[in-house]
Amino acid sequence: MNAAHSNPQQQDTNHNSASAKPVRQKPVVLITGSGGNIGTALADSLRPDYQVVGLDRDEAENTLVADLTSADSLALAFHRFREQYGEHIAAVIHLAAYFDFTGEKSPLYDEINVKGTKNLLVALADFKVERLIYSGTMLVHQPVQPGELVSETTPIAPKWAYPESKAETETTIRQHSNGIPCTFLHLAGLYNQHTAVPTLSHQIARIYERDLKSHLYAGNLEAGQSFIHQDDMNELFRCCVAKRKDLPDDCTIIAGEPDALSYSELQDQLGKLIHGEQSWQTISLPQPVAKMGAWLQLKAEPVVPDAIDHGEQPFIRPFLIELASDHYALDISHARQLLDWQPRHSISEMLPKMVNQLKKDPVAWYQDNGIRPPDWLKEAEELTSNPETLRKRHESWYRQEYSRNLWGPMFNFGLGAWLIGSIPRLNYQSDAQIYSDLISGVLLMLLAALSLSWRLPAARWASAAVGCWVLTAPLWFWTPEPAVYLNSTVIGTLVIAFSVLLRPAPGVSPVAVMTGPDIPPGWSYSPSTWYQRLPIIILAFIGFFISAYMAAYQLGHIDTIWDPFFGGAIAGDGKNGTAEIITSSVSEAWPIPDAGAGALVYLFEILVGVAGSRSRWRTMPWLVILFGFLIVPMGVVSITFIIIQPIILGTWCTLCLIAASVMLLQIPFSLDELIATCQFLKRRRQQGQSVLRIFFVGDTDDDDGRRDRDDFADTPTKIIRDVFGGGVRWRCPGLLICIAVGVLLMFSRLLLGVDGAMANAHHLLGALVVTISVIALAESGRALRFTNLFLALALMICAFVIPGNTSTMIASLAATALIMAASIPRGPVQSRYGRWSRLIV
Repeated sequence: MNAAHSNPQQQDTNHNSASAKPVRQKPVVLITGSGGNIGTALADSLRPDYQVVGLDRDEAENTLVADLTSADSLALAFHRFREQYGEHIAAVIHLAAYFDFTGEKSPLYDEINVKGTKNLLVALADFKVERLIYSGTMLVHQPVQPGELVSETTPIAPKWAYPESKAETETTIRQHSNGIPCTFLHLAGLYNQHTAVPTLSHQIARIYERDLKSHLYAGNLEAGQSFIHQDDMNELFRCCVAKRKDLPDDCTIIAGEPDALSYSELQDQLGKLIHGEQSWQTISLPQPVAKMGAWLQLKAEPVVPDAIDHGEQPFIRPFLIELASDHYALDISHARQLLDWQPRHSISEMLPKMVNQLKKDPVAWYQDNGIRPPDWLKEAEELTSNPETLRKRHESWYRQEYSRNLWGPMFNFGLGAWLIGSIPRLNYQSDAQIYSDLISGVLLMLLAALSLSWRLPAARWASAAVGCWVLTAPLWFWTPEPAVYLNSTVIGTLVIAFSVLLRPAPGVSPVAVMTGPDIPPGWSYSPSTWYQRLPIIILAFIGFFISAYMAAYQLGHIDTIWDPFFGGAIAGDGKNGTAEIITSSVSEAWPIPDAGAGALVYLFEILVGVAGSRSRWRTMPWLVILFGFLIVPMGVVSITFIIIQPIILGTWCTLCLIAASVMLLQIPFSLDELIATCQFLKRRRQQGQSVLRIFFVGDTDDDDGRRDRDDFADTPTKIIRDVFGGGVRWRCPGLLICIAVGVLLMFSRLLLGVDGAMANAHHLLGALVVTISVIALAESGRALRFTNLFLALALMICAFVIPGNTSTMIASLAATALIMAASIPRGPVQSRYGRWSRLIV
């Protein structure tokens, strides 16, 4: 907001005493809103020939402090004016006004612009004012079509709150001018070498950031708006003041550069100046689609009017989309005739200088234009002397990496065609699956074509989303044809891999990519190297094949399933333990085959395990957390399912036990990366950064120069030792004893003949002991082993409370003693984990 209103109680320190005689050396010009950038520059340009007096809400030299919304404040200010400067005023230039870009009809428009102007005119009634010059806007006029010009005779038809307020203010001036001659300047959009009207400055920022919205426009690309350079505007006001006695008593003058660059011309020029591209691809969007997108963005980030000037809210709003086709090219013949004025600058000539200012100091340019700089830009400024250098280096690297991997979207295009071509060749037996594959194939081909452009990372994410659907569709439709299931699994997996796993990873902050360490601060190794991830990927492959095999039985692709150890609990059904478990009421309660869901989880673990670099703990926090979510909670679910098998279903499932063991073994291998990522997010939050933003785009971190690497040139023995060592310590006799005891307890009904409630207690507590002990094999999670003490205590209580024979009691107490004794020893800590090391006991 730029308005001349303030505390009326502030004292003016520059006025003379009441007895002083006014001294008049130059004609007096009064400027309202003189404290703003426009008012300050205008005052400087007029000062050589005029006695310039300001009227503003803030105290400054040669400025009267007043609040336009207060008649008393204005009366006091003009009383002081009369004492110091007399009653004759050559010109009053009225700049003060309220303005925002919300499009809403704020009460401040009426309070400051309309009523404030009326108060000003009342205060001027007793003065001899030669001319009032009002700073208006060309937007009060009805827009024209490209090729036509707006002139003073063009109808007044403002289309949103700000120009409506300006038009209403002009009406108020005419009604209450009290004979003061008035000139209404309808100005084009203001700019100078450093700043520009918001529509232009945000357009420049979008292109500079390569924002997706910079390639989209919901209006006529041939429409444009005139601009006026600040120096030309100052000269315009000088001419008005100089010719104040020669102008008609009521005259309107349109002023600006007569040639209006179209939106597409601006796009192309900015793209060439900023990024060296000959043309900037701009796609026309239907207005309803654009409005819906703008509305959704506003709902996600509600408009706070006081925050608008700080650029914290979305700039593009539904009302702006309605104005996107408005054309304002100006006929300035009236300004030439009455004022002998015409602009000396043009936006085309000034754009190179404006872009140079942007590149010279991007953060300062954003701040000067009231736009919030991208977070990566602010951080780049802290890391380098010129953030533009880092941006260029990142863009060069990104484009090179993208060009090397263009075969990815090309391959996806072929996979989409393959999916469509599979329809007549495979026996689908499901119309829903046919339509699904047909639509998915078309979407994949379209998105793959869009993904060929490195400027559209969103197309890669959309391709991956379609790939996820292709993977899951056979499960939702319970497809009975194994070839269809296999076809969808292979295609969906490859689509995801070729969409988002290839370098460069889409959506990562330039600062995160180009700066920062591999090894977290205070750590002795990187938890994100291939050595750290390979065990999880290998285990996930094992779990995937086992789960896919069980899913094939659930979907009816095979008639029998293997189980060498356990028979069925239901006599006469001809099923073994595995078959009964995976066709039980618990399994069938899921809307999709639960084994198929497990196969999907393992498949996603493989894909997520492959993604990212050895510093992904800070460059892709969302991926690490997703990795952990796939492993840790799903591991708990698998163990829970194992627990209920003999208790509720009366038998075991060999394949389920293997799959659950695989899932459980993944947890200790993934725990250290989860800890490193959470530590990183906590550090950045303590440093005042947005955790939500960093979670999705990554960030840099304190860098001590250390780097980690995967040396696959070592001997196979050393590679295997390093891969399956990492943060997991297998040489922990106590934990291995706990695992062995836990397994014996789980199968005590088979090995020791325990039955009834005690057998169920053994199975439950044994499974929990195994789970805790396996997770505690991770050195970073070793403190979890003390949980076994409570489980052992529960086992001891069960031995005394649950009725059973003496041998069962003795076995339970012996297991209790072994678990307690084995859970206490500490052992050496071999690695460092930053502040987390304090919790390793």
